[in-house]
Amino acid sequence: MTPTLIPTATVLSPFALVTDFYSKKIMGWSYSDKMPAEIVIHALKMAKRNAIHHEKEINHHSDRGIQYCCSAFSEYTEKNGFILSTTQQYDPYENAVAERVNGILKDEFGLKESIKNKETAFKMIAQAVRIYNEKRLHWSLQFKTPEEAHCSYNETKYLSYKRKTA
Repeated sequence: MTPTLIPTATVLSPFALVTDFYSKKIMGWSYSDKMPAEIVIHALKMAKRNAIHHEKEINHHSDRGIQYCCSAFSEYTEKNGFILSTTQQYDPYENAVAERVNGILKDEFGLKESIKNKETAFKMIAQAVRIYNEKRLHWSLQFKTPEEAHCSYNETKYLSYKRKTA
């Protein structure tokens, strides 16, 4: 997960995503002018509600943002059995899946442009997440949507970010 900022006519508001590493499905998201720790917790709660696979251990990988270091976030994740992992450096490649999904939403769905107001931004984000999960085909998922890949999770785990050796 990594929060990003969505520009509106008056302010930059934080937006957080929780993405499943294997299927690239956006499991939870939050957009608000609340404190960043609150929006990442809200996104995690949504992801937990949306989970169809109930693994005993859930790894949560993030960058080193302050919202992931605060007590509210660590208490929530500890209480709910998340195993925390953070990037070692401030290198975007260490959080490649999150950075890629953020880039797709911003570039392909217009979320990097200044949006009229927060209500419109919220609707645009909800629509972008739905289309991304249910309609956007991914080469790395063998041309499946994230939703299709997520539903077939037990059949195949995609590890598209590792180089294949000959």
